[in-house]
Amino acid sequence: MIAPRRASLILRNERSDIDEADKRPLDVALIRRLFEYTEPHAKLRNRLLITVVLRAIQLPCLTWIMAAVIKGPVATHDVPGIWIGAGLFAALALFTQLTMHYRQLWALELGEFVVHDLRNDIFGKLQTMPMSFFHKTRVGRIISRMLSDVEDVRVGVQEVLFVSLVQLGQMLVASAFMLWYDPRLFLLVLGLAPVLWWINRYFHRRLSDAYRAIRDSFSRVTSTLAESVNGVRVTQGFVRHETNAAMFGELIADHGRFNTKAIRTQGLFLSLLELNSQTFMALLLLVGGYQIFRPGAIVEVGDLVGFFFMAGMFFQPITTLGGQYNQALTAMAGAERVFKLLDSEPAWQDPRDAVAPALRGRVEFRNLTFGYDPERPVLHDIAFLTEPGQTIALVGHTGSGKSSIINLVAKFYLPTRGELLIDGVEIRQLQTDALHHQLGIVLQQNFLFSGTVRENIRVGKPTATDDEVVNAVRALDCLDLFEQLPEGFDTQVGERGNSLSLGQRQLVCFARAMVADPRIIILDEATSSVDALTEARIQRSLAKLLQGRTSFIVAHRLSTIRHADQVLVLDHGHIVERGRHAELLAKGGVYAQLHERFVLSGVA
Repeated sequence: MIAPRRASLILRNERSDIDEADKRPLDVALIRRLFEYTEPHAKLRNRLLITVVLRAIQLPCLTWIMAAVIKGPVATHDVPGIWIGAGLFAALALFTQLTMHYRQLWALELGEFVVHDLRNDIFGKLQTMPMSFFHKTRVGRIISRMLSDVEDVRVGVQEVLFVSLVQLGQMLVASAFMLWYDPRLFLLVLGLAPVLWWINRYFHRRLSDAYRAIRDSFSRVTSTLAESVNGVRVTQGFVRHETNAAMFGELIADHGRFNTKAIRTQGLFLSLLELNSQTFMALLLLVGGYQIFRPGAIVEVGDLVGFFFMAGMFFQPITTLGGQYNQALTAMAGAERVFKLLDSEPAWQDPRDAVAPALRGRVEFRNLTFGYDPERPVLHDIAFLTEPGQTIALVGHTGSGKSSIINLVAKFYLPTRGELLIDGVEIRQLQTDALHHQLGIVLQQNFLFSGTVRENIRVGKPTATDDEVVNAVRALDCLDLFEQLPEGFDTQVGERGNSLSLGQRQLVCFARAMVADPRIIILDEATSSVDALTEARIQRSLAKLLQGRTSFIVAHRLSTIRHADQVLVLDHGHIVERGRHAELLAKGGVYAQLHERFVLSGVA
């Protein structure tokens, strides 16, 4: 079991990573921005607003008809008048139900359109963010924005916004009727406003904090759950079941405490609202009765009955609005997070005058320094030149900076200092998409999308024909291995490629790079998951793949880089040796020592 003190420390650190400093649970700017998402659906929104206005007027009018019938035909025993009043009431009630049906229907449709557009915008935004964003942001947090936060916004649009507008409109119309019935009694009702303002202001602060804490704790739960599922092999391999369960239990308990606190606060809030409304109704009964029975009274019993009906129409929405209030806070918290993600500025963007050349593959590092954290460089004064068609091998211990160099060549990150030029153009001035279209990458951590083998190969070139896919695999001299799959190229790879072996996944990634016909090839320990026999076959096809193309190879097996035009030996972010394989062996330096170790380990 994890120590309670350590678990508490983990939780505090998680909160500090995720908590938002800016607290705006009910913000007009956020509401206005959400409303902007209804602009593309203006016709539907305008029809919905018309039904909102009608609904707000209809309910008090129904009450007015009832009061008028009681005051008139019922009081005077006018039976035909009662029938006429009942008919008008029934007709308006039917129209009211029809209005409610379309108000709900159109609100659901509008909410769905808004959520659809929001999710598209979020996904589009994520596709444009550089790797540094995903390096700093947890996967669970991104998923929480796309799913739970957007769903909260959906509730805000479909329910809270338009229900609240109806309720507020009903209160305004009921107020107008009360003012017409008895202005003096209406002044007494106005005395409720300061009390309601104080109650709402007090609970506004408490509920905003409570629901913000709920959202933050839920984000921690989803993040931990995502990590636990992805790392289940490590968990089982190192027998961390109890430790991880204890940590997750602390997070769940934390989330439960926040929910309980919010529920208690909300219950007290609604109870006070209802008690306040009932208290004022009793006060109105006393004052209204006194006005009727005092000498020279000018208030009629019928008007008092109508006033009380309208007072009920006025006070009823208060409880409803109180119930909508916590949903509004949740929706605001979700909207705040969603828009914060949408407003996130990438660490860098292509300049407007960025060029998109047809690459030849000349790559030059000029005294380049780089750090994922600018204050902690991982590469120092890197300088080398690669001519088109040359192969550069990167060798060194884990953490020496090999992957950082290829991340820079692929423009996943930009240099902190110095320059990186491709075909004489500084990489900041190159269009990123144009560069990536002419780049082929095969990584150690191969990633396959759900779908068929053929579809995953086409990731390298979406327009590739079936013949081009087959020819790419044939060029790798691996066609027979693909044909041996259960359904050949139409075999489903499963989630993250789990239905294929590590070697088969790697071959799919090689074929993906081959079909793209890139000018620059990056192989990051690309044969580490392939057995020695398959690697021997791939080595011959790789020679064809790399011919005429600039290539950067990171490999633990030195057999894959024996024929490189230049070998760069890195150590703690510095190039400590450079030259060809035979030259570095003859030199007897760092590379020769690495080679000797590989020979002894049997992987050279």
